[in-house]
Amino acid sequence: QVTLVESGGGLVQAGGSLRLSCVASPTMRTMQSMGWYRQVPGQQRELVATMTAGGRIDYADSVKGRFTISRDNARNTVYLKMNSLKPEDTANYYCQMTDFLAGDIWGQGTQVTVSS
Repeated sequence: QVTLVESGGGLVQAGGSLRLSCVASPTMRTMQSMGWYRQVPGQQRELVATMTAGGRIDYADSVKGRFTISRDNARNTVYLKMNSLKPEDTANYYCQMTDFLAGDIWGQGTQVTVSS
């Protein structure tokens, strides 16, 4: 069974940057896709960025040009680099991967707070 652990969240001023990491244990070798979602209390979880195993990448319109998803297969890690952060980016960010056999897997989330 694969588990996902996120890190890298925190408090940052508007205009600042953060890099989130998601480590898949023991491996993400069987993942068909991986991505980042975010959720504000009382609202639905929304897609931020996704990447397929083949390398196709999609971003939410609200983060295009500011956020970058990437991965390091050797480290079983997916990253989300967030630049030019805005207060409206404040949310709990979740890593998600789709395993070939097990289906969707979620991390526990990491909080990102952007102050104005």
